[in-house]
Amino acid sequence: MKIAFVASEGVPYSKTGGLADVVGALPKALAALGHELQVILPRYRMTKPGPGLPESQSLTLPLDSGFKFASVQDGGCPHNVRVSLIECPEYFDREGLYQQNGEDYPDNAYRFAAFSLAALEFLKRGAAPPDIIHCHDWEAALVPIYLRNLYREDGYYRNTSVVFTIHNLGYQGLFPPDLLPQITLPAGLFTMDGLEYYGMVNLLKGGIIFSEVVTTVSRKYAEEIQTPEFGCGLDGVLRSRGDHLEGILNGADYEAWDPATDKLIAANYTPASLKGKEACKKALLQKMGVQSPVLRRPVIGIISRFASQKGFDLIAGIAEQLAALDLYVVALGTGEPVYEKLFRTMAAKYPEKFLVKIAYDNTLAHQIEAGADMFLMPSLYEPCGLNQIYSLKYGTVPIVRATGGLNDTIASFDGKSGTGFKFQDYSPQALLAVIRQALEVYASPKSWLRLVYNGMKEDFSWASSAKEYARVYQSLEKTTARSAAEARPAGMSSNVEVLKHGR
Repeated sequence: MKIAFVASEGVPYSKTGGLADVVGALPKALAALGHELQVILPRYRMTKPGPGLPESQSLTLPLDSGFKFASVQDGGCPHNVRVSLIECPEYFDREGLYQQNGEDYPDNAYRFAAFSLAALEFLKRGAAPPDIIHCHDWEAALVPIYLRNLYREDGYYRNTSVVFTIHNLGYQGLFPPDLLPQITLPAGLFTMDGLEYYGMVNLLKGGIIFSEVVTTVSRKYAEEIQTPEFGCGLDGVLRSRGDHLEGILNGADYEAWDPATDKLIAANYTPASLKGKEACKKALLQKMGVQSPVLRRPVIGIISRFASQKGFDLIAGIAEQLAALDLYVVALGTGEPVYEKLFRTMAAKYPEKFLVKIAYDNTLAHQIEAGADMFLMPSLYEPCGLNQIYSLKYGTVPIVRATGGLNDTIASFDGKSGTGFKFQDYSPQALLAVIRQALEVYASPKSWLRLVYNGMKEDFSWASSAKEYARVYQSLEKTTARSAAEARPAGMSSNVEVLKHGR
């Protein structure tokens, strides 16, 4: 099958979070199954330039009462995945991908409208249309919206289906209703059955409505987002698409995350020989400024965006009690100022206990996974999570809240089976109790070693998840796009009318 991924970020070209890891790894695993893969990304300032494509690859985009111009650069073909970079300096030559100084760029809607239009126009330059366009999160949600409206009379895409993956329902792409004509869409889309959401345009909602299949990144999260508690106001829309909604667990890229081969850590190790893990622990503590590391003392690692969603309000509630325990906390991340301040304060007050770096640092992230004994993820909600999967491979025992992908990937340790520790109630007291439980098991070397081995034997490679996505794609291969009459709210204009009246 011919499959095109359209996403706002992907490693090694650009990254702010787990979406980039998925877009970097899943196409590679699908290509290994024999499919033809292409990935389309914006070219940001952080993106290394490719060799460039001929001038004929320039694109003209109808947008914002006129036209915008973009070009396409060749990002290479690593692992048999063709990467194409949409270059539009006006929109993407910026310091951040989505924000500056913690605030969203005010023209984000136009930026990703231009990107989506450019992706669709570029795909039309191919020898044959893709069988599947796989879009990710609200930034690429305009692809199915445009495809089923602006391009609905375009025979080129007649047999192309769209799979839309929600990586985090909390980010929806909300904009004022006057946006629609400015991004070449008819005002008739602004209805309850269309893009309207409490008086705003909701682009993620459009991706859900106009795609043939909606997926999300774990089975548990697919269930949770259909409930009022976790549905972020879209639970009704998701329930209405329940027959076309699947949860497929993210995988781990073990080429990058494997302590047996990781070149970023102090020593390599395997389940058969764990001596290197102690060397990694010592090196981590020394790197974080501990002059005389106490290696019998457990290390709890944290690598995260510092946000309430990730459970940092719970950590704030027990910070002083953690400092009183015989352990180290090594934290890496950036995020909400209140939590950055929390960690800076604790590091200043307890410099031998709280070891903190406020930054994004991929090398240190690997070193924390290898050097920590436990890994903390007390999330309020977690669509999938990857660090708990990496932790298992590195023999670093996860302590997680039983939500989303954390619940799907971690089994509670019962003395023999299980891979980590889970808690249910979202409260500081429940978090502290499960940490104390982990410390008790850590004090029994035989039990702890069994737990470590259990985790390191787990396999969450992308090969299994890629087969699940391939199954979804193949179920759509012989079907045409979902009937426009079934999905399209009344009052929509034709392609020609949109171009004539929509700006």
